[in-house]
Amino acid sequence: MTQTGPTSLGMPQLPAPDFPADVRARLEADAKEVVARYPDSRSALLPLLHLVQSEEGYVSRTGMRFCAEVLGLTTAEVTAVATFYTMYRRRPSGEYQVGVCTNTLCAVMGGDAIFEELKEHLGVGNNETTEDGKVTLEHIECNAACDFAPVVMVNWEFFDNQTPASAKALVDDLRAGRPVTPTRGAPLCTYKETARILAGFPDERPGAVEAGGGAGPASLVGLRLARGEAPPASIVHPRGENSPEGGE
Repeated sequence: MTQTGPTSLGMPQLPAPDFPADVRARLEADAKEVVARYPDSRSALLPLLHLVQSEEGYVSRTGMRFCAEVLGLTTAEVTAVATFYTMYRRRPSGEYQVGVCTNTLCAVMGGDAIFEELKEHLGVGNNETTEDGKVTLEHIECNAACDFAPVVMVNWEFFDNQTPASAKALVDDLRAGRPVTPTRGAPLCTYKETARILAGFPDERPGAVEAGGGAGPASLVGLRLARGEAPPASIVHPRGENSPEGGE
């Protein structure tokens, strides 16, 4: 079955092509497993979008059509979701998504400088991919890792306390196929492999289950204070005179 629809100019779209028969059969088997996890089938849309992204590296019209047919939705309903979340790519992209946090804290700690130098170093702009198809560069919003600012993420794995020099060395290693180890969390894998994991399938890479990370020292200050493990804060007066908490 093919689907067509009007464009913004009122002209009909060309029908979205289908997956090859063997690919569709494999995706249908995986989709059946995903849908079975939910009492309402349409709740499976987000993981199904990750599933089709794991096949093509982005969510194509073919992928959205597949999701719509599996879930009994319209392609417009699927498109509305796929275009809302930035983790779904809308066009072919790199094997490694390199995201530089440019939200407030990372920006002032050097994130803006890292992003600008990576654009020049790679010869690409925001959401653009290097000619070899290895790296797509993008600026991203806060990823709750402010203790480690500035942060760069590769396929959603953390690379903390980066500098322009370390970030450039990182993308050079990725493009050259040299091993790259995140600061914390699971081992690095390709974007397609990441998408399949986000679809809810087991991560079978050695060491992935055991990998972990923790909060940085700044995040733990409040916990230490609550346990009485750190002295109370001092109030700093405008003239620079310190006094114990509650002092005049």
